[in-house]
Amino acid sequence: MPGTETTGTPGAPGPSDGGAPPVVLEALGHNGPYRARNRLAVTDVRGAPAAELSLVPSLFVNRTLAALRTATPLPPDERAAALRRAAHLFAHETVAGRTVEEYEHDVSRVGGIPVHVVRIATRSIATRLAAAWESARAAAPQGAADDWRDPRTRAGRGVWTRRGGVFAVNAAGNHPGTHSLWPEALALGYRVAVRPSRREPFTPHRLITALRAAGFHDDHVALLPTDHERADDLLRGADLGMVYGGEDVVRRYAADRTVLTQGPGRSKILLTGDTDWRDHLDTIVDSVAHHGGTGCVNTTAVFVEGDPEPLCEALAERLGALPAVPPDDDKAVLPVQPAATARAIAAHLARRAEGTRAWLGADAVVAELGDGSAALRPAVHQVGRPDAPQTGVELPFPCVWVAPWTPEAGTAVLRDSLVLTVLTRQEELIDRLLDEPTISNVYVGDVPTYRIAPGLPHDGFLGEFLMRSKAVIRR
Repeated sequence: MPGTETTGTPGAPGPSDGGAPPVVLEALGHNGPYRARNRLAVTDVRGAPAAELSLVPSLFVNRTLAALRTATPLPPDERAAALRRAAHLFAHETVAGRTVEEYEHDVSRVGGIPVHVVRIATRSIATRLAAAWESARAAAPQGAADDWRDPRTRAGRGVWTRRGGVFAVNAAGNHPGTHSLWPEALALGYRVAVRPSRREPFTPHRLITALRAAGFHDDHVALLPTDHERADDLLRGADLGMVYGGEDVVRRYAADRTVLTQGPGRSKILLTGDTDWRDHLDTIVDSVAHHGGTGCVNTTAVFVEGDPEPLCEALAERLGALPAVPPDDDKAVLPVQPAATARAIAAHLARRAEGTRAWLGADAVVAELGDGSAALRPAVHQVGRPDAPQTGVELPFPCVWVAPWTPEAGTAVLRDSLVLTVLTRQEELIDRLLDEPTISNVYVGDVPTYRIAPGLPHDGFLGEFLMRSKAVIRR
């Protein structure tokens, strides 16, 4: 909507409900905050105004990227210290006029994420931010030095160097935790530009404001909200980029070596015949429903050697008991969407579930809350064969497909998994799963699929994409 083009510090925003003015989220360019003429009204799951997001034109994007390209990174020790300071600011201090509690409330009300999940994400982002320097360094080859001045380069040594100078992120809005990864690029000396999701712009705005307050310069890290037509301007203007999205996004950038795609996770659990699912039911339920079932690391499909029916029954009983309440209720565990969006998701599920046995079906997914929003109740479906196409259908709420598995089906039906938790005593099977290139992470035993930690690769180390080794010989 039209407005006044200004520069300067953000206004003093009020709460995002109760009739108070929407939160002002300005772009964060190389010369500081910028209030654009073109602004997007961000609404909460009830349809009420929650924020006003500045959308910048291509010229602003290009000028900011040019400034980032010529900026000099902070020295390594200063980058590490600034990341630690930013972690404290993000999780504990008032940032851009919002307390931590107000920020978490904003994210919950707009993104429909249970507020306790947002609180966990706040701590997780801060933990990973404080450890970003060490996590980024975990990708470095043991045979490479950090600096050409290293005495070992006299005889010849690999030196770990950046593949470029500017890294662009087309961010996701399904969960705040997606913003815990890209700060590793700052740790490695990149200058970073983030295009926030319209669905949840609060987290990147708060994070970048905290990073600037902690010591990174305005031309080191920027927030560049744009409309969809200008999203590619950001990627074209950067040296390297990271994009979140569905299958269409993955296909679009599959051949582009300068873009790292973060697509559907399709995380899975495998239980072989030498294990009893009853001993692992808590892990299975938690893997499906933790984070409100919104993450790429939540379990999409469970494969069982033997009869899957008893497990389906147990899952339906446990998941069906989860309460449907507004996202900012402390008892909330399920995601909430505008009612029309929730009904569209349920209709999509009904189409994809044709031919399966519904234990918790699409007809019970939408739980309208009476205020224009609806919670998304869990879904549990049993499929008839291990290669059923439904096992690859990932939806943004606790939705799980349970399939039979046999040794003859092998690892082929488990491909394309961000995380695979395998409950087995068969070491040879674990070897084969680790050898499968399309399975990114293998967890053995009672480890939920959503488990991540600083220093562990997510879909590989980000540093593997951002860096390379060059041979240096000095005489």
